Amino acid sequence: MELILDPNKHYTYADYLTWIDDKRRELVNGLINMMSAPKTRHQEISMRLCVKLYLIIERHKGKCEVFHAPFDVRLPGNGEREDNKIDTVVQPDICIVCDPSKLDERGCLGAPDFIAEIQSVSTARYDLTVKFDLYEKAGVREYWIVYPSKGIEAFILQPDGKYDNGTIYETGKVPVNIFDGIEIDLNDIY
Repeated sequence: MELILDPNKHYTYADYLTWIDDKRRELVNGLINMMSAPKTRHQEISMRLCVKLYLIIERHKGKCEVFHAPFDVRLPGNGEREDNKIDTVVQPDICIVCDPSKLDERGCLGAPDFIAEIQSVSTARYDLTVKFDLYEKAGVREYWIVYPSKGIEAFILQPDGKYDNGTIYETGKVPVNIFDGIEIDLNDIY
């Protein structure tokens, strides 16, 4: 039997957990956002970046963990922790969590330290507006928009709780600002 959901209904993470099918979705402020399977180029970039980040953490014996989609990140509003109160669940392409208390068997509860979203035609506006605002409000310290053609736009959370204007990197090395003195060479990603 096919699962039929009302696109105008307000859902919570408790509802989300009952949806047993093979469709990818996110919840943003209780509303469903359907997701399609990523393209090959997207997956190539995602894998390379994820491996580089993983190796950086391993090499420096860091306490952080790197995850890739699908991986549920629950962004509770007003400190809510109950499944029936949380209405935002996203699946970032890549995220790094440095606080182990945020991790459980279902993913991450709270803001990761770092999120990267790989752009696609269908997600460009969503990643630069809706997710940008969500991640900023939740307190994600570093947010990267990764462009498949070549380039990364990095946003760093400032002390006032707002992202800076972003820095675009098209060549050379990109600093991973959540780690002191660590960079990723774009040639290793593209």
